[in-house]
Amino acid sequence: MSTATRGRPPAPGQVRPPASGSGRLSAFGVLTALVGVFLLYLTVPGIGPALRAARADGVAGHFTAREVTCVRHPGHESCTWTGEFRSGDGTIHRRGVALYGSDRESLRPGQVTAAVDVGRPYRVYGPGGSREWVFTALLLAAGLGLLAHPFVRARRGA
Repeated sequence: MSTATRGRPPAPGQVRPPASGSGRLSAFGVLTALVGVFLLYLTVPGIGPALRAARADGVAGHFTAREVTCVRHPGHESCTWTGEFRSGDGTIHRRGVALYGSDRESLRPGQVTAAVDVGRPYRVYGPGGSREWVFTALLLAAGLGLLAHPFVRARRGA
């Protein structure tokens, strides 16, 4: 082993041999970065609507419940009311939208409740907003972490 590899600077004209993991990404690192890019591709478009939904920032109006749809899972049932949304000023009327956070017991057919349209194509929200931003934030953090991890690791030479 030359003295250049023992932590001393190389002698003039001598080239230091590359260290193992010298900034090159492994196949696993490339795959990890690609998964991170894919998560970001799925998450970034939903950031704006998730933040608007969290603050109930949109067009205020009323949701009229028409039909409840339920899906049973082992030990759990998930239900959603679909119906119509009409803005308070009557300029927006959307059919076939779901009220986020509704369940089997929350409404009855024909019942009207306050709602906010934040721009999602098939969903409106109650005036209290939603917490779906939490999942969006977690996906964003995971995507950024997976994208950055192989590069940070390669830079450290690990």
